[in-house]
Amino acid sequence: MIRKLPSGGYRLYSRSKNPKTGKRRNLGTFSTRAAALKHEREIQYFKRHN
Repeated sequence: MIRKLPSGGYRLYSRSKNPKTGKRRNLGTFSTRAAALKHEREIQYFKRHN
């Protein structure tokens, strides 16, 4: 899940909520949406090919 920050950047959050805090985990902050999308794809690939 990608959200736009007030600063103009983009942050990648996990799809599931952290049971301990009830919030989504921060998986990285990026300056462009394209960079965030690219990293999200890399994470999905790694989850199935590690």
